Amino acid sequence: MAQQKKPRIVVIGGGTGMPVLLRGLKHLPAELTALVTVADDGGSTGRLRSEMAIPAPGDIRNVIAAMSEVEPMLIELFQHRFKNGNDLSGHSMGNLLLAAMTSITGDFYTGIKEISRVLNVKGEILPISNENITLHAEMVDGSLVSGESNIPMVGKRIKRVFIDPLDVQPLPNALQAIEHADLIVISPGSLFTSIMPNIIIPKIDEAIRKAKAKVVYVCNVMTQAGETTGFTAADHVSAIYDHIGEGCIDSIVVHNEPIEKPIRELYAEENAAPVVYDIDRLLGLGLQIIEGDIIDHTKPTLRHDTRKIADLLFSLI
Repeated sequence: MAQQKKPRIVVIGGGTGMPVLLRGLKHLPAELTALVTVADDGGSTGRLRSEMAIPAPGDIRNVIAAMSEVEPMLIELFQHRFKNGNDLSGHSMGNLLLAAMTSITGDFYTGIKEISRVLNVKGEILPISNENITLHAEMVDGSLVSGESNIPMVGKRIKRVFIDPLDVQPLPNALQAIEHADLIVISPGSLFTSIMPNIIIPKIDEAIRKAKAKVVYVCNVMTQAGETTGFTAADHVSAIYDHIGEGCIDSIVVHNEPIEKPIRELYAEENAAPVVYDIDRLLGLGLQIIEGDIIDHTKPTLRHDTRKIADLLFSLI
């Protein structure tokens, strides 16, 4: 009897939200592909980008750590950030390894493949592009801000984001992954600086709109100061629609339980608040709503529960 083909799940994103999803999904019987942003320009990543003219390695590094199956000490080494030493201070070991492997192989994507093999990554990790990308934002007041790390710092409402160069080419494998997927997941994360840089890339936006697979957006649980202050769940979706076209998302996953007061107060110090789940507007946008208690109550900060969210997403296939 022929072995049943595993479903293909493609996760698109970056930042801190994406690895949480991937840690749960890698244990499921599915072919997993992560399409990761390369627009980050802060800290160690920014220094390596400017010195070596490579795409941003930081988000890729975190995704490799999330999807690998090796001894915990090896991941701790990979994620280690140097605190001392003039040149090494602030650099992450994983970022340096990715830069070194890019230099050895002559190609960022090939470097990622080789490190993924060494660290026994469950699935495939693809940079959304093999090119160096800069993110820009136009604010509601008409001003322009350049650089992914600078955009949230100005504290203005964002009208739209765009990339430079405008004609950047996506990785062909990334387009193929979207085309052949059985489920496409847009991960939680910084909406304008971690999620948008992936989906606004030419051809990627079109591939998402034309995808045969169901496209599911896992909405953030909390707003983010400088990016989504005052945003409801429907505002998050509307921002995505404004950038790549209406109807590109089929379903939204939302947390529907109250956030405990001590956690709300902790986030309030950072000018963050729970994302309001505005069901009527979401239905008006034509979305299937998937709701539940999807946060990990054992963590001091709000994180999606890796197992809960993975099982929920897998049930959609």
